[in-house]
Amino acid sequence: MHCSRKSVLRSALAFCLLFSLWAFGGDKTKVKGMIIDRTGDSVVLKTEDGTKTTLIVDDDTKVRHPRGLGLRKKEVSDAVLIPGLKVSVEGETNDQGQVVAKTITFDSNDLETAEMIQAGLHPTAEQVATNKKTISDQGVELASQKQDIDANQQDISTNKQAINQNIQDIQEANDRFDSLTQYDMKGQTTVHFKSGSAKLASDDESQLKQLAQSASGLKGYIIEVKGYADSTGNAAMNTELSQDRAQAVINYLVQQGGISVRHIVAPGAYGETNAVASNESTTGRAENRRVEVKVLVNKGLAGS
Repeated sequence: MHCSRKSVLRSALAFCLLFSLWAFGGDKTKVKGMIIDRTGDSVVLKTEDGTKTTLIVDDDTKVRHPRGLGLRKKEVSDAVLIPGLKVSVEGETNDQGQVVAKTITFDSNDLETAEMIQAGLHPTAEQVATNKKTISDQGVELASQKQDIDANQQDISTNKQAINQNIQDIQEANDRFDSLTQYDMKGQTTVHFKSGSAKLASDDESQLKQLAQSASGLKGYIIEVKGYADSTGNAAMNTELSQDRAQAVINYLVQQGGISVRHIVAPGAYGETNAVASNESTTGRAENRRVEVKVLVNKGLAGS
């Protein structure tokens, strides 16, 4: 009986020890900011106070954006985690000071802005013009409502500061994303499409499979995918078509090439911009209906 009590006591102590290790294994944390860099599973975030935090994205990470009134959230691929995107993160801090992300939430409008940054469209120009008009309208209103002049002037000053900060943040993300001085290009291919189509040809599938095989043996690689269209049709339709083409390439790389989505930069919907040939000819339009695919390796991780 005495030995039995000792065994029970040892079992209880062991259980408590295991429970303590499980309960206190990682420090939960929340962080908000803008993505300024990404390499495979690693995402660098510039937080609201200006510091940089490294996120680790794994198979358990859930990426979501609000739907409707924001009460429901739709899960999406982590391929949307691109430079310029503002996110909110919940996760745990590991022993290297990195945040292992459990949930990453973003706003659809912020994703659209980040994709426009990739396309080099800089939507802030229109935003600045709109805000300047708003400021001007407020100035007219001040003349007829002198009792509110101090409060309105303060709002205008705050609005200007927000505009300037937004321009600076977006430009910084854009510069980091578009600058390839920190990457070595290890492979590339261009996929062409028929007019109005986003279907891959068999020859292009073979090229993509070879590119995927060569990339899978590299350390610290990302695959950059950019979709384009010719000038046939309206700009909105061409932007959507270029995104469908880029997504078709990504789907093939993931499903047939064995590439993890964490190694793919989200599809860039470039529409009819950055044409490589004249849209005035049939051959030129055929050249512009394309998706450009590049395998890039971070020089730091590759030891360059």
